[in-house]
This record gives sequence, C-alpha cells and structure tokens, in this order.
Amino acid sequence: MEKDFREVVQSWLDGNFDEQTKDQIRQLRESDPAGLEDAFYRNLEFGTGGLRGVMGVGTNRMNKYTVGMATQGLANYMKANCTGELSVCISFDSRNNSEAFAKITADVLAANGIKVFIFDILHPIALMSYSVRTKKATAGIMITASHNPKEYNGYKVFWSDGAQVISPVDKDIVAEVNKITDPSMVKFVPGEDAASIEYMSHEMDDAYLNAVSSLMLSPEARERHKDIKIVYTPIHGSGVHIVPEFLGRLGFEKIYHVPEQDVVDGNFPTVMSPNPEEPGALAMAVEVADREGADIVMATDPDADRLGIAVRDNDGKMVLLNGNQTASILTYYILRRWSELGKLDSTKYVVKTIVTTELIRAIAEKYGVKVFNVLTGFKFIADVVKKNEGKGEFICGGEESYGFNVGEFVRDKDAPISCAMVAECAAWAAEQGKTLYQLLQDIYAEFGYYKESLTSLVRKGKAGVEEIAQIMSDYRANPPKEMAGSPVVKVVDYNKPEETGLPKSNVLQFFNEAGDVVSVRPSGTEPKIKFYFGAKGSDADAKIEVLRSQFVK
Repeated sequence: MEKDFREVVQSWLDGNFDEQTKDQIRQLRESDPAGLEDAFYRNLEFGTGGLRGVMGVGTNRMNKYTVGMATQGLANYMKANCTGELSVCISFDSRNNSEAFAKITADVLAANGIKVFIFDILHPIALMSYSVRTKKATAGIMITASHNPKEYNGYKVFWSDGAQVISPVDKDIVAEVNKITDPSMVKFVPGEDAASIEYMSHEMDDAYLNAVSSLMLSPEARERHKDIKIVYTPIHGSGVHIVPEFLGRLGFEKIYHVPEQDVVDGNFPTVMSPNPEEPGALAMAVEVADREGADIVMATDPDADRLGIAVRDNDGKMVLLNGNQTASILTYYILRRWSELGKLDSTKYVVKTIVTTELIRAIAEKYGVKVFNVLTGFKFIADVVKKNEGKGEFICGGEESYGFNVGEFVRDKDAPISCAMVAECAAWAAEQGKTLYQLLQDIYAEFGYYKESLTSLVRKGKAGVEEIAQIMSDYRANPPKEMAGSPVVKVVDYNKPEETGLPKSNVLQFFNEAGDVVSVRPSGTEPKIKFYFGAKGSDADAKIEVLRSQFVK
C-alpha cells in the first residue's frame, strides 16, 4: 500500500534534505495544503517522454533530489544489466535548472563508476541521440521538458540505439528508481575512484552536421534558390546555434533572426508557451517575415525536437501549417526525390503514428513504400527502425505533434534536419515556379483533401488525473453510436494488444462509415486528455467542427 502523502512529507522534513527544501515544504503546508498534497501524493514516473514534472519540492516534482534518485536508480539498473564499459551521454536545454540538473546527473553517474560525456553548452535532442550512437554509449540523458510551460522540467532517458527507452527497460528502470527512498542512498559526490566526465563540443556538432547533410537531395535547387528568405526562431531554446549553422552550410544566405528570441532564457519571456504548435509562439517571427518579405518562418521548441512553420499563401499572407501538413509535404518531397534518383525499392519504408494523418499512407502507397503505423510517441518510430536494421532502410517518419525525422543517424524527433529539409523542399518547389503552400495544394489535388485537428482538455492535479481516467472509462463502457451523422463501424481499444498487435496503450479510436476517425488519448507527460479528429473530403473542415462539438464538452 502506498504511504499517505503526509507520511512522505514528514520523512522529507525529518530526513537528509537541505534546509531550503524543508523551509519550502513548511511554507506549502501553511499556505497551500492542496499544492503540498500534489507535490507529494505520488512519485514522478517515466511516461511517453521519460521523467517530467513541475519544478519544486516533493516526490512529484523535478528537483535535485528526484533527479539524483532517478539517476541512482538508472545507474543501479545499468550496473546490474549492462556489460562492458558503461557510459552515458548527457545534454540539456535552456530551461531553468537544466544545466544544474545535468551536472547533478553527471556527478551521480561518475560517482557510480560510469563514464560521462556531457555537452558543454545547451544542445538539441538530435545531438544527444547522435552522440549516444557515435560514442557507442550505454545510455543517454536529455534534461528537458520539451515544449511544456516554464514551470516544468524533465529527464529523458535514451538507450544505446539513441532512442528513448521503451518497455520493459523503462519499467525496470522505474523499479530501480523506486528502491531509492532517501537521498542518503544517492552517490551525489564523485570520489577519487569515480569515472571521468568528458565534455563534448564543436567536434560533435561537426560530425552531426556532416552526417545529416548527406541526407539532402537537391543541391542544384539549393544553389539556384539560395536567396530564399527564411526567418528562424529557437524560441529561447537549444536550436539557437545549430539550426542557423546548418542552413548556412547548405548555402542559404537569407536567414533572419528574432533577436529577442535568440536569448537563451528558461522563463521564455516573449511567449505564453514555447510550443511551436501554438500560433502565439510564432507571432514575433511572422512579424519579422512580413517586415523582411520572407518566404518561410521556422520555429523550434526548447529542446529543438519539434518544428512549426509558416508559409505564404496565394495572397501573400503568412499562414501556419500544422504538424500533419508539414509531415505530408516532407514525405511527399523526400519520396518523390528518392524515386527520381532511383533510390526506392521494396526494403525502404516510412513510419507514422496512429494519430497522424492518413495522407502519409496515401503518398507512400503511390511510391510503393511500406508504411508502419505505431503508437503515439517517437520512441515507437525509433523501435521500428531498430527492429529493421539490416533488413530495410528508414526513409523518414513523423507524428502530428510537429515531430519529424529523416534517415537513421538520429533516433528521435530532429528539428534541425526538418528545418533543412523544409528549406530544401522550398528551393525544389521554386524550381517549378511554386511555393510550399502551392505544393501542399498540389498534394491535396492528387491524393484528396485531408483535415486533422487536435483539442486538449487540461485537468491538473490529483482530481484531474481521476477525471481523465473517468472519461476513458465512460468511452469504453459507452462508445458513440455515430459521429458527424455517420454510424460508428469500428472501435479500436489499444489497451488490448492481442487485437491491435501493438504494445498496450490507453488510447481509443472510433471510425465511422464515412471514413472519419476520432482518437482519444490521455497524455503520458502532461495533465491533459487529447482528442484527435481526422476527416477526408471536400466537407472535411465542416465535419471536423461537428466531431469536436460532439466529443469535447
């Protein structure tokens, strides 16, 4: 039985914790009893993105103790289950405390006799994944909360293939972490016999850029259209150095910045949320684009794994594309160029998630390329790549939540390569006298009009967790009989792996006779439940709104 949270609180007040932490606990107990309960009622767990939570005191918060305990648990797991010289690559983004958490992580690992490779400054997820593979490390850790609000931070664990850990390794790591019940069990300070800590710098950047540059497909188009105007913003995050350098290496000469957002700042002062899925996050970049007459806006989140873009429509107005549209454009461009270059055969494949547009499947089928459909989370895309090593070649893959990757050098979402491919695709389209927006319209004309939308309901705290669980329970007990006036013909419950052929996951999908689909999924990393809507046909926009009104109350 789990301890009452008040017992856990008292154990922190009585235990080997610093006085500042104890003072904060006392203040919470006096001024915010509900907040105190939320901070201690459970331990942070590895979800779809690893360890992630609000920063602060408590077992359900990101702080030096929970980071240290997680790292000790990881170290114990590695020492018990991994052979050879153990090593870990560490990176961090721009969030408050990210660098400090990274250094605590490095010290704990080194104190446990595990060699550490750590970046000297903030770096994106892609460089972390690439470094794990290059260094042949046992594991990797990225300190980030991705696109979450400024109050959050997190701890993503990667394995030796450069991908985030999946079952059963993630659960086994959690089991080891749960055995660490007191900070006295953590080796926070390296001793004389500690393993070394080595800093990674420009050499790893150069190796990464040289590797992923080999994936580019249209050098002549880039040369002829090197004057395409691009506005790029890292939204105060870790893409600030690598993305402009990558675009410059590819020959693009008109790269415009948003100076205020080039400032590395975990408070993200210029945006409500550092999430490129949110229009407000791109607003300042769009202003720069209008002032400079730019063709494309690109924005990456703090750990530079997600990419949001804006392009000019037929009236010259900047319009935002969603993750499905960007992934569809890139998939079409890459497959078409691979076909033209004679690189396609039956061993090549693409991967998408179950909630990502079916337009990608339609494009792949035209080019005779196999499509794998996986659970939400890029780690499942990476797992397909791992399982097909030596049997097939991964071309590209993506998910609706603004994540995309090309090639096998990196095993996670890679916004730098996505930025490069968007720029090159724009140059290739310009060769044909078209913009990216016009290319998207051509894709719709050829494959049909697809419309997708996402609505999230945020439900914070313990009560929110319970409410989200009840919503899923109600849908399982009483699935809808019709959607948008069309009878429901299929219900897929991903809690039943024997039926789906995929790992168990708390996701429901409803399909109607008209071909519309609604997916309902609690987030694994945030206090929200997500509703994904998909429709096809000339009336798809109208059907999306009908579906939304039916499901989101």
